[in-house]
Parts: sequence; C-alpha cells; structure tokens
Amino acid sequence: PEMGFPRVNALSFWFTFVALLMVYQSFFVGGGPGSSWTFYPPLSVDGQPELSLDSMILGLHTVGIGSLLGAINFMVTTQNMRSTAVTLDQISMFVWTSYLTSFLLVLSVPVLAGSLLFLLLDRNFNTSFYDTKKGGNPLLYQHLFWFFGHPEVYVIILPVFGIISECVLFLTDKDRLFG
Repeated sequence: PEMGFPRVNALSFWFTFVALLMVYQSFFVGGGPGSSWTFYPPLSVDGQPELSLDSMILGLHTVGIGSLLGAINFMVTTQNMRSTAVTLDQISMFVWTSYLTSFLLVLSVPVLAGSLLFLLLDRNFNTSFYDTKKGGNPLLYQHLFWFFGHPEVYVIILPVFGIISECVLFLTDKDRLFG
C-alpha cells in the first residue's frame, strides 16, 4: 500500500469533494454567506440569519476533518513505512517539509474547528462565546482564528520549499543539500 492507512487516505480525499459541495451550496442558499473570509463576529453571529453561513462553516469543518485524516496518515506513513535502512536524517527534504506540514495541520486545525463550533453554537443554539450582548468576547474568536492562521501560512509554503530544495539538489548534481 502507498500509505499507512489506504482507506483513511481515500476517505480524506473524498471529504474534500463533500466539503466543496457544501461550500458551493452556501452561495445559493439565502443569498450567499454575507461575512468576510474570516467569519469575524459580530457580523457572522448577528448579521446573517440564513443557512448559507452555516453551510459554509460545516463545509470548513468537513475539509478540516479530511485534512486531519490525511495529515495523521502521512505522519504515520513517514514514521512506520520507510525502509529499515533509512533513518530519519536520510529522508529527503520534501518528505521532511511535508511531515512538518502535517504536524502543523494536526496542531492548528482542531483549534479552527473549535472556534467554528463556538460560532455555530452562537448562531443556532443561543450561546454567548462571541456575542457581546450576552457577555461574550469577539476577541476570543480572533485569537483562536489566528492561532490557526499563522501556522497555515507555513502549511502552504513548506512543501514548496521542499520541492525547490530537491530541484536544486538534482540540478546542481550534489550529494547533500546543505554543506
């Protein structure tokens, strides 16, 4: 098998398409989601009572589950399925950057999921995590969102650094990348 858990790999792949359908559906329900890409309260809590924003948030939950499953699967594969002759310091730079990306996803996606869950609870079940009229604080959402947002920048760029490092290693015909 190509991964540690091939069925989990397939499940994480198909979660992406389910999430895409949920997000795409949100544009046609109730006039579309009326908040920015960050979903900052109070606009996302009080500003739009339709189901479009809820559908968008559930789509983000779904893609987050797929990302977590894929990241855990990649980490398990890197740890357990390499040859016994290959030690961790002999793994290519691309595999290292992908492993670090997976670690950052496992670290940050649950925080985003929790903050979006609080947002759904504020919108639909009358809780007050972010609603200032009931004693909540929108700064909590901002801190939780940026706890996810800052590692996400590295999630996007680290695999590219790994690919470029491997290309430089190949095109310069060197044995080692550093040194």
